[in-house]
This record gives sequence, C-alpha cells and structure tokens, in this order.
Amino acid sequence: MSSVGTKPKFNLTTHPTYHRLHHIELDQESLKLFFEAVKEINVERIEYVPFERFYLAQQLNEILGGNFQASVRKILHDRNTGGFTIGVQGLTDNLDDYVKFSTALSHLVGVPNFDGMSGKYYARFNVKHSFESDTYLRQAYRRFYLHTDGTFVNEQTDWLIMMKLEEQNAVGGESLLLHLDDWEDLEQFRNHPLANHPYEFTQKGRASKNVEDVVYNTTFYEHNHAPCIRFNDQCSVPYSIEQAKYHRDISQSLEKSPNVKAVSLPVGDLIMLNNTFWLHGRDAFDRNENLYRELLRQRGYFASI
Repeated sequence: MSSVGTKPKFNLTTHPTYHRLHHIELDQESLKLFFEAVKEINVERIEYVPFERFYLAQQLNEILGGNFQASVRKILHDRNTGGFTIGVQGLTDNLDDYVKFSTALSHLVGVPNFDGMSGKYYARFNVKHSFESDTYLRQAYRRFYLHTDGTFVNEQTDWLIMMKLEEQNAVGGESLLLHLDDWEDLEQFRNHPLANHPYEFTQKGRASKNVEDVVYNTTFYEHNHAPCIRFNDQCSVPYSIEQAKYHRDISQSLEKSPNVKAVSLPVGDLIMLNNTFWLHGRDAFDRNENLYRELLRQRGYFASI
C-alpha cells in the first residue's frame, strides 16, 4: 500500500471468492488523475507506438505513489497468490479508457505477446447468443474448460489479463479459476510417465486463431523449484491412445475438482494471473437471445528487470 500522509493510494485485500487472489482498490482521486493525464493519447497511438504503452504504465505508477509496480509484480510472482482483480471503479465507461488502463497494468509487469486473433498486442472479442466459431471461446452455452494460455505459440506466456468491457442480459458465464497447488490430483499427474513427454500443441487450421505454429512442450515443468503446467484441451495433439488418455484424464480431473471457483467480474474490472500455475476457463451462460459480453485479453512475458 502506498500513501501520501495518511491517505492510501491503493489498498490490497483478499478476494472474497478465492482466497489466493488479491483485490486491489485504488484511490479514486488518483485514478481520476491517471485518466486525466493520458486523455490526449488515443488508442490508435498506443497501438502504433509501443513506447506510449510504457508511458501509460509510468503515469499510473507515479500517480499511485511509485511503488505500485513493485506491489503488482510481487503479487504475480508470489506462488501463494499469483493473481488479483482490479478495476476502474465506475469512474468511466469509455472503452478506450479500459484499453489504456489494462495496457498500463500489463506494461508494469512485462511485455504483451502479439495476439494472432486480432493482429495487435491485445484482442477484443465478444460472446453472444449466435456465433459461428471454431473455438469454445465464443460459444456462449458451452463450458470453456480449464486451460493455460499460450500453449500453441512460440512465445513465453507468463501472465494474462482478461477485462470485461461490456455486458447485457448475461446470467452465468463466470470465470472459472483453479490454482495449481489447490488441485488435489496434481502429484498423480505430474509424476505420470507422460508428464515430461513433449506433446504437440497447435491451433493450425483454425481460422479464428490465425496462428500456424506447431509447438512441442511438456505438460509439466518446474520453475523456482515448483511445478507449473501447460494445458489446453483444444490444441493438444496426441499420437497414441495412451497420450490421449493422459490429457483426457487431466481435463476431467480439473473439471471435477471441488476447488474450482467461479469468480464474477463487474464491467470495467479485470483479472490478472500468473499463467504458469493458474488455470482458467468460463462457465456456460444461461440462454438469452439478447446476450452480449465483450472482453479484452492481453498475455505476455515478465520483464527481466
């Protein structure tokens, strides 16, 4: 927490739904100052000029007292937590402000990857009643199974951001979250003979992804002497019954875990997670012909300094 005098600029609390998550509440006057400081920078400018994205991060950090960046990085690198929610707190409903806010946060911790779906450093996509899609991402009435991001690209994917931009007539569709250390079957699967087998992961041929990479990686690996996971049921390509059974068993175990939590985000809020030990998905929506939700996604790698 940072403060000038006795007034805090930001406050960390435990998230009410998942005990490992933090919720960060910002001082509203400071948040207003941030949006005022960057109001002349339009979204086209930050899409075209990468250094402007870091300027947004600099402004947010300085306005919040100079140690906000260190606090956010500490949360994300801490194995016991590794995630938080935060939002614009009703101060704006301008979608450009949402892009700026999420961009400032992402560039405090590292650099976003290129997103093939949008051709930018971030993607915006919607979920609605009717949509022709080759992925569960936009299919509203199916559960989007637990997974990690970036399994099918040749880029390091340490963290991800999901921000809710708009929503109408939406019941259900909560974010599903599971911290790897809360998965009761972790030891069974990480010690399996196929845990260190290099699987093929790809989304080649899926028009919505616009990615032709074929990546070979193990399902489990270690970082800082702790287990991490790469898993996505839609892009795992097995070459034997045994390999298929291993990943199918993992998926079924994850989905049945009693420790999966459904977390709701208000419009204007985002969740940021360490992608190496958090799995995420989405619950199904209730059917409604007027359903609409728009999300923003960023994912990338941690800064080395």
